[in-house]
Amino acid sequence: MIRALILALIAAPAFASEEIADQYPNSPLYAKPVEFIPGVWSAIGATAPPTYENTGHNNNLSFIVTGEGVVVINGGAAYVLAEALHQEIKAITDQPVVLVFNENGQGHAMLGNSYWQEQGVKIVAHEDAASEFEAHGDQILVGMRAYNRDKAEGTEAVQPTETFADEYIVELGDFRIEARYLGPAHSPGDIVVWLPNQSLVISGDMAFHERMLPIFEDTITADWLETWDNEFEVLDATYVIPGHGHPTNMDQVRRYTKDYLVWIRDRIGEHIDAGGDLAGAYYVDQTPFQNLDTFEELATKNAGRVFEQMEWE
Repeated sequence: MIRALILALIAAPAFASEEIADQYPNSPLYAKPVEFIPGVWSAIGATAPPTYENTGHNNNLSFIVTGEGVVVINGGAAYVLAEALHQEIKAITDQPVVLVFNENGQGHAMLGNSYWQEQGVKIVAHEDAASEFEAHGDQILVGMRAYNRDKAEGTEAVQPTETFADEYIVELGDFRIEARYLGPAHSPGDIVVWLPNQSLVISGDMAFHERMLPIFEDTITADWLETWDNEFEVLDATYVIPGHGHPTNMDQVRRYTKDYLVWIRDRIGEHIDAGGDLAGAYYVDQTPFQNLDTFEELATKNAGRVFEQMEWE
């Protein structure tokens, strides 16, 4: 009965709105954590760029109450966000936080490490994510301070305490928690956290659905699609907590991640075959995806970066 109800709810998810500046005024968090399935909670971030109003909480900060300690997924974009998340955890359980996973090397995954380090918590990330943050962490911190101003107090660029190459597995209570590197995807060192007993994947930036996915300079779309088909899809997850947006299912993230990547590559391929140039690529019609948050900020950039990749494929 509970499973059927959850499936019904995620089959047609309530879309977020990037127009809402803050959904939880009494906290630095953008939204109060909610329990998606028993023991698995997530504070859903804004589906908008980071701002002072949302304190940079524009990704999902999830945690698992295992019965033998709490495992947190994502350090958060600032010390104040990690601290606020910890206060919410303490209100839910007296179990200590024993482990934090950074889902990649971006600021909203790692800048809150400075708080968790103070708590003496083990912080784990993929080795490529750690290298990315080591190379660019100071620059990422400067960017966060620019929009967060006084809310940036206490935040420092702190590396994870442990790294892994392929997988990092812990068993606590009723949960087998598998942090996996599936292959190249959205950014260096992207990982997913797979809960096989619950058929739930905390996908990080492997999967998007309520906001348009960004294609970075180092995002190789052909590799992302290969990782999706060969590794992510075969998990056959019932539930998906994406890196951004509300918990959902595979149909939704497939539609707005894999299908979008295939679609934009097809359109850019047609543009190249017709003799089109980079300037023209920016005007490729992407209106089928204009319902997604951050469409205005990202659509043209995505088209240009796909053109630059496919021009040499």
